[in-house]
Amino acid sequence: MNDHISGLISRYPVLSRCEKGIRDAYALLEKSFAAGGKLLVAGNGGSAADSDHITGELLKAFVKDRRPDKAFLDKLSRIDGEGGAYLSDKLEGSLPAISLCNQTALLTASLNDVDGNVVFAQEVMGLGRPEDVFLGISTSGNSRDVAYAMIVARAKGLATVALTGRDGGRIAKLADASIIVPETETFKIQELHLPVYHALCLQIEERFFPE
Repeated sequence: MNDHISGLISRYPVLSRCEKGIRDAYALLEKSFAAGGKLLVAGNGGSAADSDHITGELLKAFVKDRRPDKAFLDKLSRIDGEGGAYLSDKLEGSLPAISLCNQTALLTASLNDVDGNVVFAQEVMGLGRPEDVFLGISTSGNSRDVAYAMIVARAKGLATVALTGRDGGRIAKLADASIIVPETETFKIQELHLPVYHALCLQIEERFFPE
């Protein structure tokens, strides 16, 4: 199996100090997906966009040709010949991942009725299961809504990963695995977050779609 994390470090030597955290995060993700779990991701602003980006790389093909297994494709054809043939040609293998940043009704209800800082925590409360992973992204490590979601995730038995910068902040202390990129300015932290999560997605794809 290709070692995409080593490839990441060779392209971005500055990330060598994060290698253990990246490998620890991969191990948690690999264990979760192997057990039928899913990934929940949350962040604010640019980190919300990163949350969507990560789930997109997992829900459909990233760099490999992900063919669904033949038994599933045969089921499609038995249900509907024309529809099954179309779907068999178009569908790609997928891993379950949910960005928590797009629930507009829930977000506005929380802002109006309760407190916007609990919206991610509320989603983890409803969606999280012990076999899942919660990934919290915060450039400062101190985003209250991400920290609260991580607290709920831990209480529900989820594995937790922090992707952050600076000194790691609050969420790095809460997480099972912490990736603290060595930058202090927000945009520079975000510039390093992208290759980190790309490497994780590449490694996960390599593991679950080897052909």
